[in-house]
Amino acid sequence: MKKYLSIIVLIGLVFSGCKKENDPPVVTAPQNSSVEITETVNLSFSFNAPAGFKSATVTSTGGEAQIITDGSAGAASGTIVVSFTAGKATGAGSVVLTLTDNDSQTGSATAVLTIEGVPVISVTQNITSNTTWTAGNIYILEGRITVVSGATLTIEPGVIVKGREGSEANATALMIARGGKIMAEGTADAPIIFTSVSDNIIPGEIASPNLAPTMNGLWGGVIILGRAPISAEADAMQIEGIPASDLNGLYGGNDPADNSGVLKYISIRHGGANIGEGNEINGLTLGGVGSGTVIENIEIVANQDDGIEWFGGTVNVKNVVVLNTGDDAIDTDQSWGGTLDNFIVINPGDECLELDGPEGTMVAKHTLKNGSCYAGDAQGLVDLDPNSNVDMDGIYFFGLKAGQDFDELPTLYECTFTNLQATLPAGTNLTDFFKGGSDAFVTAVAAGANTKGANPEVFLGWTWTAVSGALNNF
Repeated sequence: MKKYLSIIVLIGLVFSGCKKENDPPVVTAPQNSSVEITETVNLSFSFNAPAGFKSATVTSTGGEAQIITDGSAGAASGTIVVSFTAGKATGAGSVVLTLTDNDSQTGSATAVLTIEGVPVISVTQNITSNTTWTAGNIYILEGRITVVSGATLTIEPGVIVKGREGSEANATALMIARGGKIMAEGTADAPIIFTSVSDNIIPGEIASPNLAPTMNGLWGGVIILGRAPISAEADAMQIEGIPASDLNGLYGGNDPADNSGVLKYISIRHGGANIGEGNEINGLTLGGVGSGTVIENIEIVANQDDGIEWFGGTVNVKNVVVLNTGDDAIDTDQSWGGTLDNFIVINPGDECLELDGPEGTMVAKHTLKNGSCYAGDAQGLVDLDPNSNVDMDGIYFFGLKAGQDFDELPTLYECTFTNLQATLPAGTNLTDFFKGGSDAFVTAVAAGANTKGANPEVFLGWTWTAVSGALNNF
């Protein structure tokens, strides 16, 4: 009997020295959810780990995942937050979190996601009441869409607007009629982009993933019309690019302070569709736009016609970059009476600057200052009329080639041309490019030694021009 008691005691002692094994960790995933392509979401996983938290790892499909809030060392429970950024393909996605405890046991859970495309909204009718286009969406212009008098279109930062293909009477455009308003206030982090339906760009991207920055004429452009004075055959005219049958295309009036709204951090690309022989739509057309309108931080890329064209009006514009236009980069007509301050022109098809005089009795002067023009393959530098009424100050020209010139100075009105600089090709003189009196107002400088010109820093980050490297020499 004593023998058996000894065995029982011994067995009890053996078991009493063994450590009770902990349960493996349990991880719980969040509920299934949806996410848009390229969107980033945070996913919270909870865990119970009796042996204490040691480490966690994450894997994913359909996008990229990383742990942004890890578990605490030795914790028996807690929450782990994983950041997931969806890719550009729609469909199923997943995030698998695996936890290891201090006993080297593991547990895992899978969060299931549905990756959806960016909402695409077709715009088929004129805007006749106050309307907002919301961030995160793509809006398709199915034709010529007009914000009519009395209505305001608000476009939130980051919105992408795409024009349907079309030409002649079917050319697509966004037009702000006299009395209408556009409030399109993008930001440096989220510019508003106008482009073609052929462009696969989505919100959050700057460069097109499939179109070159030379592809033009795929849709129309943006047209803003106001009631400020113009110098033309009549006080009100029909804007070019819009059929005469559309009376929303009238511009001009007698209100210099007219307010058509706000354009800030806007990129307009691949436009300039032809509506008839020699009649294309500009990237940005400003007809009779008044000084109450705010226009700044504007990019035009690959427009088949002009980059920006003013038809009279009094609006001031600043911080403009125009890349690869088929015609002129900057074009002024009908006694525009405002100022363009800080602008860059790169490789226009015709003139860097076409600065025309008045066409009627009203005469106003406009000013161009602090600009840099890379001529590239342009036909010319500056086209002036004898009756042009313009002041130019602090403009720098470079990338010149034989045959490009700055016209004779206007003679009808008193204009000033000051602080103009140019870097000339080897073996050339100022008079090869700058006609009539050039020595009095143009200074030749060594390449990269200019002290005049634009400030390119304001275009960094948010413009395709900068992202593509086209500003590297500025």
